[in-house]
Amino acid sequence: MSRKFTNLALLTSAALLLTACGGSSDEAGANDGAGEPLIVYTNSNSEGRGEWLQAEAEKEGIDIEIVGAGGADATNKLIAEKNNPIADVVYGLNNVYYEQLKSEDVLEPYTPEWSGDVDESLADPDDDKAYWPLVQQAIVLAYNDDAVSEPPEDWTDLWTDDRYSDRYERASSMAGATTQLVMAGILSRYQDENGDLGVSDEGWQQIEQYFQNGVAAEKDVDLLARFAEGDVDLGQMPSSSIPGQEETYGVTAGVVSPEIGVPYVVEQIGVVKGSDNQDEAKKFVDWFGSSDVQGRWAAEFDAVPVNEAALEQAKPEVIEFDEQFTRQDIDYAFVQENLDSWVEKIELEYMP
Repeated sequence: MSRKFTNLALLTSAALLLTACGGSSDEAGANDGAGEPLIVYTNSNSEGRGEWLQAEAEKEGIDIEIVGAGGADATNKLIAEKNNPIADVVYGLNNVYYEQLKSEDVLEPYTPEWSGDVDESLADPDDDKAYWPLVQQAIVLAYNDDAVSEPPEDWTDLWTDDRYSDRYERASSMAGATTQLVMAGILSRYQDENGDLGVSDEGWQQIEQYFQNGVAAEKDVDLLARFAEGDVDLGQMPSSSIPGQEETYGVTAGVVSPEIGVPYVVEQIGVVKGSDNQDEAKKFVDWFGSSDVQGRWAAEFDAVPVNEAALEQAKPEVIEFDEQFTRQDIDYAFVQENLDSWVEKIELEYMP
């Protein structure tokens, strides 16, 4: 079987199997060199992002097809395909996932034209950089402002205070980047070199109670839609999703600002090593990360761009909203070392 038809079969399967965080996958075709669409893997194509990006790229003369998946699923798929890559570009994942991809030699080092417009400390720490930052956002504990008169002060209040028992949405899958960052933000507080997977017994008790006292998330149902229906009153979400969901569902969301801070995600972009469309992939990275496109992306999707030249196009209220949060000090080297094992333990021992 030729590589073209092998890739077509694999990619068709991918489109059927993978679902994006909060959105569905776009069907993707084969990628067999010049003239074929650029295949883009991402966990950031929901809420119209994928459609917007595809349309804007087409105006630029870049033909792309998007395959959406949760962060962990996209990472695992890229690693599984590394000897016969299907994707040309991957964007939207956080540093932990990109470090996994880099360690598996999945990424092609590339310095985009806009590299001087971003804080280099947010990119790949190695000199031969394989990924670069696009946007950053807080992962927050949101609540229905109309239903919660006394909001919690921290995540741990959800399962230790009876007022919130069975009223908060808890994860029903560990595949998403947001959920994994929430778990990392909790477990990293209980780091113990003598504990199971580097975490104390108390830390694992927190995870157990988190799952015992919450209401399972529903696939493809937004958190604020459940607020509007009265199913739950609190839950996790990326900060950039709040304004759009408030408008869609007619709900006002408050956010919790724990003293310890909140996890932050920096969404990155990188070129997939060994793909057939290397030149087009680099062209796409240069275009998508540019100040003009990132500025328009920020204005459209309430994002906080890392590109300093794009910040002037971001909505002032979004910047002000983001500035209220303190970044939680998370040892991401510790997280990266243990994340896969944490996910496996949670799925086997704690997740109903």
